Amino acid sequence: MFPRIREITDAFGARLRVSVEAHPSGALVVFDRPDRRNYSTAVLDHYGVEVFCGYIMAARLALPNDLADEFVDGPFAARFGLERGDHVALVMKQTGAGHDFAIPAPFWDRLYAELCVVIAHSRELGRRAAKRLQ
Repeated sequence: MFPRIREITDAFGARLRVSVEAHPSGALVVFDRPDRRNYSTAVLDHYGVEVFCGYIMAARLALPNDLADEFVDGPFAARFGLERGDHVALVMKQTGAGHDFAIPAPFWDRLYAELCVVIAHSRELGRRAAKRLQ
């Protein structure tokens, strides 16, 4: 069943890939842009994905106003921010990443729904990992 890979495509053909991979701690969620050359990936653990999912909805509700950045720590630490201007995007910054990972607004609704499913899979993989350690 894993890895689980889904692609979200916007009206203009831009693509965002979200994959869930088993990990000793449970699951990792990998974000990448297969439509962009040399674009970095972003990786979050279960905790990061749950916070990011909430941040997506907070950003939708905040617009056109600003939204404070949100931080998650741990081995897959990240900072989430809302970029406003000519192109509205969520920006994920991770230490050691090549550059920031931006997710344009047209992806947000479908990404939010996808992450709701991903969180359930991630939680189950974490439960199974905990059982193996007992």
